Amino acid sequence: MIYFPAEYSITIYSLPPIAEVRFQKDYFSEYPQQIRVGSDGSAVSYTRKSGYYAIHYNQSSTVAPGAILQLNEGAISVFSGEPNQSEKNTLSPIYTLESNGSPAVPTGLVFIRFAEDVNVKSQHEAINQAGYEIEQSLDYAPNAAWLRARSGNIVDAIAGIFRLQAIPNVENVELQMLMERGLRLKN
Repeated sequence: MIYFPAEYSITIYSLPPIAEVRFQKDYFSEYPQQIRVGSDGSAVSYTRKSGYYAIHYNQSSTVAPGAILQLNEGAISVFSGEPNQSEKNTLSPIYTLESNGSPAVPTGLVFIRFAEDVNVKSQHEAINQAGYEIEQSLDYAPNAAWLRARSGNIVDAIAGIFRLQAIPNVENVELQMLMERGLRLKN
């Protein structure tokens, strides 16, 4: 038996309450952290940038208040901060080009080019099965076209690129990424 003298008492302390930690919702968690665009020899990588987002309007608009960058004649506006959940227009994340940190916005369009002797229209069924539809055929290049995911969602256009690359005779598949125009100086 253990004996405790009366002058010793046991005091129980409770820990102070721990503040509740709330993590901010990642609005674009379904988008990849990195996107690789281009063929092996000329491929570039983009990394998703938190704290920025783009609003894709249905048509070109005037300058959007608070926009830090406008692309495609005002049809896409880039903002800093977190997007408003009640926004009715399409939202997308911002990516940065790994080589120089320039901001880039995925549009949801995907460029596809088949071998020279393969007409895009003859591949309509394979493109459809991959989850895409032809947005714009190119008269000057019948073996190439701009595609859009059938769902119309940008994230679906990005996620399904591997299915397009698996179609026989495809030579190149690239996601369209819009960036601010820059002037090139001649040497």
